Amino acid sequence: MKRKLSLLLLIYSSLFCPLVGQDLFEQSNDLLVREIDETYRKGLEFLAESQEERGYWTDSSYGSQPGVVGMAILAFLARGDDPEFGPYRIHVKRAMDALLKDQNQKTGYIGNSMYNHGFATLALAEAYGLTNDLRLGPALEKATKLIISSQKSNSKGGWRYSPESQDADTTVSGAQLVALFAARNAGIKVPEESIDKGKAFLLSCQDSNGGFGYTTASGANLPRSAIGSLILSLAKDTNTDAYRNSVDYLKKNSPFGDQGHKYYSLYYTSQAMFRASPSMWNSWNSQNFKLLQSTQTENGSWNGNYGKTFATTAALLSLALNYRYLPIYER
Repeated sequence: MKRKLSLLLLIYSSLFCPLVGQDLFEQSNDLLVREIDETYRKGLEFLAESQEERGYWTDSSYGSQPGVVGMAILAFLARGDDPEFGPYRIHVKRAMDALLKDQNQKTGYIGNSMYNHGFATLALAEAYGLTNDLRLGPALEKATKLIISSQKSNSKGGWRYSPESQDADTTVSGAQLVALFAARNAGIKVPEESIDKGKAFLLSCQDSNGGFGYTTASGANLPRSAIGSLILSLAKDTNTDAYRNSVDYLKKNSPFGDQGHKYYSLYYTSQAMFRASPSMWNSWNSQNFKLLQSTQTENGSWNGNYGKTFATTAALLSLALNYRYLPIYER
């Protein structure tokens, strides 16, 4: 009830006070606040209109994958919609039904890759507690157990493409760790050992400049380094050289321009910047919004290599920190 009241106050403010006085945005520029919300709403409208009745998106092969469906759910949830409340409640419910349908009831595995499983589990964790859907608790618990059991059999202490993988990389491992943090926040039991082992693998991939490589400490790039920095902050390891070095890397290697079209990178960089410092976030957020606003198409979508659904959900989620609505987006 408290959550519904808060959302009603938000809606009232957006209609009559254009979000003035709300703590949802750190930006003091009311015009910018309204523009961000309008851009975000247009993106959600595209997702709503392009969704199939089965709950999937079919603009590309990626739109029907559980990971992208999970990201779309997060994009809706981040602005206050859920399967029971808000103008997009029907669309959230369809997507949630599709996600649950894709879960193996015996193993808890969602989709056909740990990429899909990680993002889908994150969506379940963030939706859990926001709705009265009794299916979510058991589904989240099974999905979380799959992540933990997969790690136990991994010689690197991380994760890769399948639950049986014996090698690991920072991108797949990062997705599982974020999902574990979200599940733990939702009340699911997550052994500290799982977090520690996953974090140790990521740290083994950090170079002397603070960047993170793919499977080793070589070949660092922005998205992988944003993942590493984000995990360290979620683990509350912010008073370490590893974290400080990761923030330094972000400061030096998060330019805009062509990088803004790499929506996967924007998704993680926004979260890492948000947790790094208010000043870094405010500067980066303003630039990110201006770029996204200028590249959003008339129907509210963004175009990317992996289809409009993925590009749009990742772009929206890079703006979603402005709402401070989901637990995983709290500092």
